Amino acid sequence: MPILVILSILSFVMYIFYKVKSLRMKKRPNERRWIGTKASIALGLLLIFFGMNQLYLRQTTTVIVMSIIFFLIGGFYVYQNVKLYRYLLPYAAEEARQSRSNDDQ
Repeated sequence: MPILVILSILSFVMYIFYKVKSLRMKKRPNERRWIGTKASIALGLLLIFFGMNQLYLRQTTTVIVMSIIFFLIGGFYVYQNVKLYRYLLPYAAEEARQSRSNDDQ
């Protein structure tokens, strides 16, 4: 199914984008972790889409078991990092506000 391939590629690109962005950020640790959670969410979605695509292509017992494992791991990544994303959002926003006010002075 071509849509799953496109979504997998898009998830991989977003993972790389956010991972590089979080690694380049040095001064604001909360915002760095916040951006890192976006990368982990994209990684979880990549695992889910990859598992769905494999399940669509072949339906052997091995592929079904591996797809279920990909679903579970990807779902766990997405769930845990969405919770962490929501937790870090106010701290990252406050950190960005303080940084912006320090830059203005």
